[in-house]
Amino acid sequence: MRVHFSWELWEKSSVDSRKAAELDGKSVKAYYLWGRAALQLGQYEEAIKCLAKANELANGQKYIGHAKLIDEDLERSRGRLLDESEVEDAKMEADDGDRLLRGKKLEGTAQGAKDKLNNLFAQVDDRQRRREIPDYLCGTISFELLEDPVITPSGITYDRADMREHLQRVSHFDPVTRAPLKEDQLIPNLAMREVVDNFLSENP
Repeated sequence: MRVHFSWELWEKSSVDSRKAAELDGKSVKAYYLWGRAALQLGQYEEAIKCLAKANELANGQKYIGHAKLIDEDLERSRGRLLDESEVEDAKMEADDGDRLLRGKKLEGTAQGAKDKLNNLFAQVDDRQRRREIPDYLCGTISFELLEDPVITPSGITYDRADMREHLQRVSHFDPVTRAPLKEDQLIPNLAMREVVDNFLSENP
């Protein structure tokens, strides 16, 4: 799908993203790319639906790092959306009564959709401002928000899921210090868990 976006084949990208969303209804990426393609195709109502779904999934899955990247891409897309000239083109083509009526209807529909999108972007902006994640709350391996922080004998905190994957797929050592390490040596970091919980409660 990224190849299609680089060539700006938005219609093909929309089809690919839609299929991906149908296969995995919880895919943040599929709904985001679908919404982004819809923006370029002028399908405002579909864009609203898909972008809102992408943000809902990103928040619900606590992929805050990913949601932040989506928010930044959405912000960059906003400028292009606001510069759309579809309504102005419709006005210029309205050289008789029927076309004028269609132009007015198009103006109302497009403006209403843009207003809804602006409201969505405003919510995204507000959430992004409140949801900046401090580095010390991110895992050393994935750089995502720590969900189940554990500490090694070396005194370094990791996310338990990241460490399990590291120990199973790489080798039995601490990724930073390279000291020998087994899974039963991972101790829950309760202090960090409390800090993460406080952050999540203040940034839902």
